[in-house]
Amino acid sequence: MRHQKGFTLVELVVVIVILGILAATALPRFVNLTRDARIAAVNGMAGGLRSAVAVIQARYMVTGNMAATTVTTVDSTSVTVNAGTGIPVGTAAGIGAALQSTEGFTVNYTTPTAVTFRPTNGGSATCQASYNGTTGAVTVATGGC
Repeated sequence: MRHQKGFTLVELVVVIVILGILAATALPRFVNLTRDARIAAVNGMAGGLRSAVAVIQARYMVTGNMAATTVTTVDSTSVTVNAGTGIPVGTAAGIGAALQSTEGFTVNYTTPTAVTFRPTNGGSATCQASYNGTTGAVTVATGGC
């Protein structure tokens, strides 16, 4: 009497087929993770921009000098703002200083009314947050992420 050890060929084929089916259904879910991560990063940057504008504008109002063109934060960071509104201007000394960190993003300050914040990996005109240094408005484009 012999004792059989191991798996039969049929059992191995069934396991391989099941693993193939699982891989085929799970793969599309993981492919979209990169896109979802970029969208989340752009939305996070937009939230950071809005918060920075609100904090700097509040600090500006608290000082009471509506003619001032700079705001000094608690940590001694100097932020250039629009006189009368306290909205950070669209430059590195304005919104860039208010944010303090733009790590992971490529920032283009060429046009102060349309400063763009694009993810370093995969950012484009259809995957970015934009800041208007005059109005403080933040817009988000995530269609091409």
